[in-house]
Order: sequence, then structure tokens, then C-alpha cells
Amino acid sequence: MDRPDDRRASVLRFATELVAWIATPWALWPYSPPLAVLAVVLLIGLPTVFATPGDKANVVVAVPGWATVLLVLLQLVAAVVSAWWLMPVWAAVLVSLLAAATLVSEGPRTRWLLAGG
Repeated sequence: MDRPDDRRASVLRFATELVAWIATPWALWPYSPPLAVLAVVLLIGLPTVFATPGDKANVVVAVPGWATVLLVLLQLVAAVVSAWWLMPVWAAVLVSLLAAATLVSEGPRTRWLLAGG
């Protein structure tokens, strides 16, 4: 099965990742600066190092499709939880809608990854 065209999903996914990368350490910093730094390392580092062959041009460590799906879910959850923890309600609602749109748009890619990439 060929990799689905996910250009629109990629834009939504990247926007959600940006929220996770910024909001999660920002929310954690007052409680634990080392945990905030660890959050950045995990949220940016894990998807950079671990990828499913065929899903990314450069794969450092190959993982099965389900692992890539879990990494995307980690980003979505981090963005939504951090938004509700840190932001005003209206902004948290917008981030939640962004994450929901990302989840829906990721459907074809998720099915492809779970089918073996």
C-alpha cells in the first residue's frame, strides 16, 4: 500500500506539535525546570530519532508504524493538556479543536502506519 498524501495533515500536525513543544515546558517550568527540559527532549527528540521507514526521508532508528502513531498521540495529548493547564479557556478550546482536526486528518496515515507502513 502506498503512503497516503498527508500534506494537509502534516500542517495540522506541525501546528499541534508547536503548541506541545512550547506550552508543555512552559507549564512545567514553575514546578520543575528539569522536568520542563525533559519534556522538550522527549517531545522533539523522540520523533526525530525514532521513525517508521517510508514515513520520513531520514530514519535514525527504525520503528514499526504503531510506535510512530503513539508518538503523534503523545504530541496531541501534550498540546491539549498543556493548553488547558496554561492558557485561557478560549485558547485551550482552540488548541483542542486543532488537535481534534489533526487526529481526524491523520486517519489515512495512521491506517497506513498500522498496516505496516
